[in-house]
Amino acid sequence: MLHHISIAVKNPQHVANVMAEIMHGRVAPFSPNPGGYMMFVGDEFGTGIEFYPLGSEIIPDVWQGQAGFQINEHPANYTSVHAAISVPVSLEEIERIGAQEGWRVLACSRNGVFDVVEFWIENRLMLELLTPEMAARYLEVTSPQKLEQLANSVAGVNVGG
Repeated sequence: MLHHISIAVKNPQHVANVMAEIMHGRVAPFSPNPGGYMMFVGDEFGTGIEFYPLGSEIIPDVWQGQAGFQINEHPANYTSVHAAISVPVSLEEIERIGAQEGWRVLACSRNGVFDVVEFWIENRLMLELLTPEMAARYLEVTSPQKLEQLANSVAGVNVGG
């Protein structure tokens, strides 16, 4: 079970507020990494996303033997980090919010197996958002009974190439 994920963005507070609108969550400052914000949904899973200032890196043994933060002054523009997230809103609402922000939004099929909405935060970081209908299909095809079939269908997929 994934409870939260952290990602670095150019404007953490703004992005946290946008995602709170989509996920019906709440936003609070994230004091361990100055300038960071947390967005929590308030569900039974503790679902949340931490938004750090762009360039934030988590380094081991920085704070009392634990992981801590440092800023890389030359961060990459894109990242391989992404997450598929179920959201309680429609495709139209996601498109409206994306258009309001000027961010790329694209409804797509992942190899005909399930659908997602590519939601490009700040046009640099992709989250795969799943509307309730998309989430139902995703859960159906990733059920324990269908995992082998799913593994075989995505084994030969070459995304972007």
